[in-house]
Amino acid sequence: MTLVDLTPVAKLVIEEHRAAPCACVAAAVRTRHNVQYGFGAAGRLWFEDSPPAGARGAAPTEATAEAIFDLASVTKPFTALALARLARAGALRLDEPLAQVLPELAGTRSARAPLELLAAHRAGLEAHRVLHPPGDSAPMDPLGALLACADGRREACAGEPPDGGFPPVYSDLGYVLLGAALARRGAAELDEIVAREVTGPLGLAVAPARAHRRRDPRFDERVVPTEDVELRGGVIRGAVHDDNAWTLARDGMAGHAGLFGDAMSVARLGVALLEALAGERPEWLSRDELWPLVAPRPGGSLRAGFDGKSGEKPSSGARFGPRTFGHLGFTGTSLWIDPDAGLVGVLLTNRVHPTRASDAIRRARPAAYDAIAEAMAQAR
Repeated sequence: MTLVDLTPVAKLVIEEHRAAPCACVAAAVRTRHNVQYGFGAAGRLWFEDSPPAGARGAAPTEATAEAIFDLASVTKPFTALALARLARAGALRLDEPLAQVLPELAGTRSARAPLELLAAHRAGLEAHRVLHPPGDSAPMDPLGALLACADGRREACAGEPPDGGFPPVYSDLGYVLLGAALARRGAAELDEIVAREVTGPLGLAVAPARAHRRRDPRFDERVVPTEDVELRGGVIRGAVHDDNAWTLARDGMAGHAGLFGDAMSVARLGVALLEALAGERPEWLSRDELWPLVAPRPGGSLRAGFDGKSGEKPSSGARFGPRTFGHLGFTGTSLWIDPDAGLVGVLLTNRVHPTRASDAIRRARPAAYDAIAEAMAQAR
């Protein structure tokens, strides 16, 4: 397969904006007869003066197509797609109340919250809670964590959610609960469900750390380091960066974070979504089955597993169209899909290495996506 060379886009992120030690860029555009892909990489997995433990004294490694990134919240689309697949199979309903799936949460403030509103960030939950402090040697209480999430309602959001839900607030708590609900109804660990329902059928090399290690002895060489966190023992590499995901699932997957993948795999997910919206993936998801996840919702740009363009300077840039949807990840990852242009763009970086202090990724993302759109337009 001949790829459009997107190396200049990756260099834009690394050399001009200095947003991260390394970047991998992937893209795809649907043409009349096929799908044209592009790829580019730039930088090194870590800065020369800050190699992670176990790599000290070794030459910094160049970023390549093999680089595996902590996808952070780009995990959420995979969780939402697993929700749609289980609904398709009749294992649950999108409008099913949380406590009907997890009866142990019947006494919580979110017992009546429908699964779909958890996915759409409209269940009235707080944005975040520390479920288990990093570095705390006490054992994790899984039920206690779920109870804390389900009771983590905002003061203005009391009672049963109205039709359409409460005003949207982006919340990891809803995805922690959603992940637990999927595991219960799917009768398996969450990462096994995502493999069975999403990444397996689509042939994507996206999985939590433990699954990567089982099938790839080079995972720990290929994976990109993230932040230097004293309470986590130093530079995090090959373990999920998100503290709640780490304490809940260790090297597995939580509903809101925990997946690792390469840029081309994430781009292929975007192509599969375009195909499903065009009615070309009926064996996986029909357009009607996918639509509740990507459809715009009132009150904000957040959808059910995805986000839309928002603000005067959206992270997807100016050249991705108004119906663009996708997701960002805190570690420096992102996926944007323009259904009108048949265009997918992916930018994976480790912008939190060795520290999250810089906000250069905010400027780098729109510049990168504008450059992706320009490069792929020429490939039609």
